[in-house]
Amino acid sequence: MVFSSLEFMYLFMPPVLLGYLLLRHWGWENGIIWWLTIASLVFYAWWTPIYLPLLLGSVAVNFGFHRTLRKYPDRYLLTVGIVFNLCLIAIFKYADFFIGNANFLAGTDFPMLHLVLPLAISFFTFQQISFLIDTYKGNITHCDFPRYMLFVVFFPQLIAGPIVMQKETIPQFRLPVFQNKLVLNLAVGSTLFAIGLFKKIVLADGIAPYANSVFALAETTNGVPLEAAWIGALAYTFQLYFDFSGYCDMALGLARLFGIRLPVNFNSPYKATNISDFWRRWHITLSHFLRDYLYIPLGGNRSGPVRRYANLMVTMLLGGLWHGASWTFVFWGGLHGAYLAINHGWSALSEKGYVPNILPRPAALLVSRGLTLLAVIVAWVFFRAESFDGASNILAGMTGYSTVYEPKLWEAFATGTMPVWAAMTALAAIVFLLPNSIELTENYNPVLGLKKLLSQRKSENFLPIRWKPSPQWALGVSILFGIALIQTYRLAEMTEFIYFNF
Repeated sequence: MVFSSLEFMYLFMPPVLLGYLLLRHWGWENGIIWWLTIASLVFYAWWTPIYLPLLLGSVAVNFGFHRTLRKYPDRYLLTVGIVFNLCLIAIFKYADFFIGNANFLAGTDFPMLHLVLPLAISFFTFQQISFLIDTYKGNITHCDFPRYMLFVVFFPQLIAGPIVMQKETIPQFRLPVFQNKLVLNLAVGSTLFAIGLFKKIVLADGIAPYANSVFALAETTNGVPLEAAWIGALAYTFQLYFDFSGYCDMALGLARLFGIRLPVNFNSPYKATNISDFWRRWHITLSHFLRDYLYIPLGGNRSGPVRRYANLMVTMLLGGLWHGASWTFVFWGGLHGAYLAINHGWSALSEKGYVPNILPRPAALLVSRGLTLLAVIVAWVFFRAESFDGASNILAGMTGYSTVYEPKLWEAFATGTMPVWAAMTALAAIVFLLPNSIELTENYNPVLGLKKLLSQRKSENFLPIRWKPSPQWALGVSILFGIALIQTYRLAEMTEFIYFNF
């Protein structure tokens, strides 16, 4: 079920919220936990009930590993648990990818399995791997099955994250948290949900047709015109930004309706001053997972610069593969691995005084942000393209080297491109001038880890606008929600969030 669907807003959320409010009023803690768990399972099964047993089986088996590891913290048992989880992903997400590559390399003809990718398998699998590792390390003293199950299946974060750690959410599954500040929770939660819905339905889905048209053109022709290539790359850059940030806002808002605060997962990544800063802002919980459970166990930066760069590359290649069973995703991860290696190398040279600082700070900041964003846009081309040929056609067009293309295919779409550029200018203004949703509601503690986030924040050059519970803000947010809802009715078909596919 998609957060932005009419079924979710009309048929699912009202009874779920009403049931929660009644159980909250009666003070029934376990009742709230089971109610939210059952609602989350219905939410998951709405897509297709056939994979509900897979989710339930994964939860049951991992909880069994957890109980056993608490009594016998054996590294071999932990390895078996991790392998079990990775095998689930390997079978359901990567089986055809492995078979296809094996057939290509060995000249064999093994049949494809053509398994439908179960929703959220990457997210709930990584979440449970982290839980088993924390259990082995002794970081979990007690967790009963109902709370563990809600930790895994809680619907605001089940399908596309954030990837939450047990220490972040399980301690919140207590009656005092559920009963705390009802009116404020409803106000903050509904505000974040409305903003996220507007981002998804109006902004992301509004610019998506331009990206889709250009990338489809790149897959079907031998070239893409310069203007078309830049429209496609920039349109997808904004589409992905507002699609994912919209989902994150809606997830935060939905959890807050029940008094639960999720960790920050998105923090204006296009304002990053370097690629390391970008990964501190984009899909933050995935970055933390890859750092804590892959990069550091590989050795991190403890064995010299060469080993550090190799660990970075391995981590980012696997991070790219996590996003999808395609070599374009792997290449995207490799690009970011190379970006990170260059960034760390440049920083090391700068610290030793080998790189002169010839630009004043404002100009240097502008150049670093521009170069970072350009590198990210180039990488997004491979992230979005269905093939390397398609990505190459886009990049050739962006650099002006594409001379072979079918003009008629583009002319039908490109009649008057000024509205497209005007729309993207407006989107850029929102990205770079306005505060993001966390900053907008920061006075009301919308996420976990807010103090650390704010302490790291430098001048972002955004307007100092802050939300507060008031009639004026209620009216403004209601207008955003109303526009998004009207647009939802106008859509020919419901579009999923991009990260649902991962």
